[in-house]
Formats: sequence, structure tokens, C-alpha cells
Amino acid sequence: NRGIDEIRDVREKVKFAPAEGQYKVYIIDEVHMLTTEAFNALLKVLEEPPSHVVFVFATTEPHRIPATILSRCQKFDFRAFTSDEVVRQLKAIAESEDIEVSDGALRLMARHSEGGMRDAIGYLDQCASFASGSIDSSLVSQVLGVVERERLDALADALKERDLASALILIKDLTTAGIDL
Repeated sequence: NRGIDEIRDVREKVKFAPAEGQYKVYIIDEVHMLTTEAFNALLKVLEEPPSHVVFVFATTEPHRIPATILSRCQKFDFRAFTSDEVVRQLKAIAESEDIEVSDGALRLMARHSEGGMRDAIGYLDQCASFASGSIDSSLVSQVLGVVERERLDALADALKERDLASALILIKDLTTAGIDL
């Protein structure tokens, strides 16, 4: 839906007041993917938008949006959540859903979500469906397919001690478990 026909359709629909509520909200995700013709058609609406219409343009590439469009918009730059913010939210969700989860498990989920709250909540959901009790770091590692901290420590110790046999056994165990090195 990135062409001029879709934007023309939007132009026709914005003329009508909302059936419910005060505003009609149009969210155009990946707005930078619109064609030049579609941007030109959209510009006509943005120059004199009806008072009951709000447009929300979402993009990861704002530099690809024409200056004529950007000049008529308020820009909000969003950032990824910090690990602490993710942990707090996951903890609140876990408490409201009566899910027992360790702080270490929450931190591991937060680290692997890389600031994405939706991903972090998905990890919590997956872990809760696999858990037969409380969720710990070991379960999270299994669900995420990452190496458990204890195994990493053991590998570091084997390397430090120059114990090649132990290091190779640990690596073999990880690959046998299906963990991507």
C-alpha cells in the first residue's frame, strides 16, 4: 500500500468526520517506502488537513522522506528501552500474572531484547509456557538458545588453564545441544 492509489483513497476518506471519537488517526508505517507520486498526493492533504484528522508516520529512515513532507510534521525520535526499564516492566508483568521469575532471568531477557519491549515480553511469555515452576536464568538460556553463564565461565577457566581437552568437551556439548557458536 505504498502507491498513489492508496493515498488517493486516504485523501477521500479524510473528508468525513469520525463516526466515534474526536479524531480519525491514520498510521502509515514505513512511510519512507511511499512512491514520489504518493508523497505528492499526501502533500495535498498535509497542506490543509481537516481538524479531525491526525497522521502518524513511522519510519526508520527519515532521511528518505521529502523535505516538503517533513516540514509539515512534528518529529519524535524514539529510542530503545534501557535494560533497567525492560527489567522493571517484565517484573511488573510477572507480578500481575503470578509468574515467578528470578532477577537474573529478567536481566538475561532484557539483555537479549536489545531494548525492544515487545521482544522482551515475548521472551517472558515463551519462558512462562515452558516453566514448570519459577523461571531462572538456565531456563531463559535454553529458550533463547544462548550459552548459560556457568558454561561460559567454565570455558574461560579451561582456556585460562590451557586445558584444551576440557575446552573442546565444553564446545562439543554446546554444539550437541544445538547452540549456535
